[in-house]
Amino acid sequence: MYPQQIIDALRHVRYPGTGKDLIESGMLEDDIRISGFEVSFSLIFHKENDPFLKSVLKAAEAALRTYVDPNVVPHIHVKNPSAIHNSQSSNSQIFQSSNGAATHIIAIHSGKGGVGKSTVTANLAVALAKAGYRVGLLDADIHGPSMPKMFRVEDCRPYSVEIDGRTLIEPIEQYGVKMLSIGFFVDPGQAVIWRGGMASNALKQLIEDANWGELDYFLIDLPPGTSDIHLTLISELQLTGVIVVTTPQPVALVDARKGVEMFRNEKVNVNILGLIENMAFFTPAELPENKYYIFGKDGGKKLAEELHVPLLGQVPLVQSIREGGDEGMPIVLQEGHPAATFFDSIVQKIVNCKL
Repeated sequence: MYPQQIIDALRHVRYPGTGKDLIESGMLEDDIRISGFEVSFSLIFHKENDPFLKSVLKAAEAALRTYVDPNVVPHIHVKNPSAIHNSQSSNSQIFQSSNGAATHIIAIHSGKGGVGKSTVTANLAVALAKAGYRVGLLDADIHGPSMPKMFRVEDCRPYSVEIDGRTLIEPIEQYGVKMLSIGFFVDPGQAVIWRGGMASNALKQLIEDANWGELDYFLIDLPPGTSDIHLTLISELQLTGVIVVTTPQPVALVDARKGVEMFRNEKVNVNILGLIENMAFFTPAELPENKYYIFGKDGGKKLAEELHVPLLGQVPLVQSIREGGDEGMPIVLQEGHPAATFFDSIVQKIVNCKL
């Protein structure tokens, strides 16, 4: 089951006071949680003693069993606007709980899409695992999850495990990396059309209700840009720091600068571990000594100097890196490959960094 099924089912339930369905009426709170056949969410009633409350709750339960699954076990909470406005989000610090702990939690960010952020993240995760570290990876790009393909596990589906009385999601493990992605739970050809709060809650569940175990590094592949998802993860996790990925192209540098400034904002205040300039230059295989600066020269390097953040590396535009991502075999798996050395060097800088 996934949240969109719950939403579609509740479209069949009408609130008698207006004749509109629960979704159209804006009565569904963005807090859908799913664990096996158990589903929990909140419905907003604007009157404390709403005369239709009981009938709506019964109708919602019936709709879930009819349109989602007859075995579903619903837990529907009732909220009113004053309770919502007064509620305070809590910092769960999930990696201090019984489902695991991570020594370093690092987010990988890009100001815009198309700069190779996910490719960089996949290679860094595998390179860390190759170096002997325990690595977890969360694909937080809700609307464009690419990690299942990049790790060649598109057909895998996480299963549930019982640990200390809790039902947890078991991450998929590949190349020594434990990984979860929303891509495991939706049809690969289906667009994920969720409101910001719903997407954030889905990610929180992948973090809090998963059997991550003890990790040395937990990497988070963030969506491009700035959104509710970024703020949710920052508030839920005590990030060690963030790595910003950009190309040397001026239009990408503008957005990279915005990303750095967002994390440096006093209300966010996350340490910038460094900047990676991806697609820094192109070197054809037949002319290994030549460099062609297709997207401009040293744009990321100059931005790092200007913003006083470390330049972790300049990764070239290489066909084998692209092929490795498309084939689900990150280039760092090829021992001694020239392109792999760029990522190995970046990982060495991360490991040596005083985090």
